[in-house]
This record gives sequence, structure tokens and C-alpha cells, in this order.
Amino acid sequence: MMNDEAPDAKAEKIRQEYDTPWKKVLEAYFEEFVRFFFPEMAEDIDWSRGYEFLDKELQQIAKDSALGRRFADKLTRLYRKTGEEKWVLNHVEVQGQGRNEFEKRMYVYNYRIFDRYDRKVASLAILADDNPSWRPGSYSYELWGSRAGLWFPTVKLLDYKDRWDRLEESTNPFASVVMAHLKAMETGKDPDSRYRWKLYLIKRLYRLGYEKIDVILLFEFIDWVMSLPEGLEKSLRIEIDEIEEALKMEYITSYERIVREEISQEGAANLLGRMISKRFNIERPTVLPIFAGLTTEQIEELADYFIEAESLEDIRKRADEMREASRES
Repeated sequence: MMNDEAPDAKAEKIRQEYDTPWKKVLEAYFEEFVRFFFPEMAEDIDWSRGYEFLDKELQQIAKDSALGRRFADKLTRLYRKTGEEKWVLNHVEVQGQGRNEFEKRMYVYNYRIFDRYDRKVASLAILADDNPSWRPGSYSYELWGSRAGLWFPTVKLLDYKDRWDRLEESTNPFASVVMAHLKAMETGKDPDSRYRWKLYLIKRLYRLGYEKIDVILLFEFIDWVMSLPEGLEKSLRIEIDEIEEALKMEYITSYERIVREEISQEGAANLLGRMISKRFNIERPTVLPIFAGLTTEQIEELADYFIEAESLEDIRKRADEMREASRES
């Protein structure tokens, strides 16, 4: 019995290690994601009109379809340069996830969104698994001359192993994401090699001259997917501190550490406000009123919740609950 359950437990652990960071970078860098993987599509989008993540709509579709919500799936509303509103379904299939009926799942999500909301949907798939021969791209069936199906573009991250020079030269944040993901898979059983690559990728963030918020977000992805044994992790933190001291930068290398070391309510609110505005693609002045009346400790608690929040409205609701609890106490 134990042997039968082990693969499922392993797959679930891998899902937790990869799904959450992928979801966060998709939210923080959606435009960069499209420009990196689907450049022709990016040229047809009017980015000046912004975009919106439709988390509640996708949750309802997943519930109705009984296929289960994939954590890294994102449904996005955006606009073409012609003025047309369009919806895009992004799906990231990560290493170790069950691949049974993947194509059917893509098809079901697509037609259920169309049926429920009367919106055409472009379905896109990022295949971040470790099987070079697995390359789904369509689902269809035929019965007595009647045909139905879905054909969707895919990106295979393993293909970027042969394009490493292109990744090195790119300043797009998703180049760093792909590099970290590939090296995480490659060094899973070699902690010393993982240490060297993790340090290299972090140094690269500074070398490219990213802003502080981008260094934090990309470091968080790298840190999450390239976890190290405790001893090596401590050595890495020492090296990072030395790098920052040499570069005379005030960057702090983990999101949780940043929030907890802000000594004032204003500083904590400003930092979390920047993270929220980046992730949900809204102006920071719209975010700051959320923190009104909260203590520094409550803002730090809200920062912990931010990692799991599905939407800006979820964060607002949690902040309201905190204020209500303070009034009742």
C-alpha cells in the first residue's frame, strides 16, 4: 500500500515546489511572459489598456468541469490593438504533474469558458516537465462525420537548453525564470552544483541592473525552485550579503525578510504596496488605502497572506477583517 502511494506523494510535493512560484511570476510579469514566449501575440495586444486576471471566473469553470484547479492556470482579459476584448487561458504543466488527459483538460476549460461567458479564448500551454518527447498540442474527436476539437500553441521549456546563449543575453524576467527552472530540474540530485548555479543566477540579477522590486520577485522564484540543504543555504546567504555590500546596494534577498525588517508602519506599507501593485498590475496609490489603520505587525501578517491571495479583493477583505478584530478587542 505504501509503495502505491509514494508516487502521488512525490508528485504533490513537486506541485507545491513549482506551482506557487510559477503562479506568482505569471501574475507579476504577465506582459513579459507573453513577449518572451509568444512575441507575435504580444505585438497584437494593446498593452496601454492593461489587463485583468479573471480568477473567480476560472475557479467557477474548474469547479463546474470537475477536473480540479491547476494552481498555475491563469485566465486573463486583455485587448487587441483593434479594440476587441479577448480572453487568454495560460496553463503551466510542471515537472511531475499527472499528464493523463492533459489535452482533454485544455479542451474542456476552453469550451466551458466559451459556453458560460460567450467569450472566445486563446489557450496557451507552457510545458515545464522533464519528458522531451511529451508534446501535446491538440484534442479532437469525430463521430459520424461530426468533428470537434482544440488546437493550442505550446512552449517546451526543455528546448531552451539548446538556447542558453539567448537566455543569457535576454533582459526579460522570464529568461531568468526559465534558467532557474531548467537548472532546478538538472541539479535535483546534486546540491553542490545547484548551489553554484543558484549563486550564479542571483549574481546575474544584479549584473542586469534590475530594479529592487524585480530582484526580490525573481530571487523569490529562484530561491523557491532551487532549495538547498540548510548548510549550503547559510553559505549562500553569506555570499549574497557580501555581494550586496560590495555593490553598495540595499537590496534584501527574500520577500519575507524584507517585510519583517521594515521598522516603521509606513515603510512596511510602502513595500507591500509595491509588491501588490506589481503583482495585480494596478497603480500603487490605489493600494495604499488598504493599510489604513493597520499596525506594522498586521501589515506583516497581511504580507504573509499576500503570497496565497488570489486577488486584490481578497487582500482588501483580509485587511477589513483585521481592522474589525482590532475594534472588537
